[in-house]
Amino acid sequence: MVTLFIDADACPVKDEVYKVAVRYKAPVFVVSNSWIRTPPIALVTPVVVEAGPDVADDWIAERADAASVVVTADVPLADRVLKAGGQAIHPTGRVFTADNIGAALASRGIGEHLRSMGEITGGPKPFVPADRSRFLQSLDAAVVRARRRP
Repeated sequence: MVTLFIDADACPVKDEVYKVAVRYKAPVFVVSNSWIRTPPIALVTPVVVEAGPDVADDWIAERADAASVVVTADVPLADRVLKAGGQAIHPTGRVFTADNIGAALASRGIGEHLRSMGEITGGPKPFVPADRSRFLQSLDAAVVRARRRP
């Protein structure tokens, strides 16, 4: 059975995940450091973890397997999910893969280094409606792939 995980703090596509979960009857774990309102859907389980760096990421990574699809903007978490055999999707619809995760980690590392030196790096692009549409397509495809795995 496919399981969906949302790295929920500041995730702009939670409602889209809920829709896909209902369509495929897939359980969803909404993981965050504080309470987040979730819809009254039996498939959706909110999980509040202790505050602290990477606590939510650790909770998700410890449970991710080949039947998991994780929604996250956190590149190191995406790397851990891929290593566990699962799939990871950025809220903009970008699918993390074994072929692109190394570049994503390197880019993140460069950005952190520049910021530590006082450089202003500009941050991520604004979230736009096309991102939401691309995300829905990517999530649907990921769930189908996960369902086909033995």
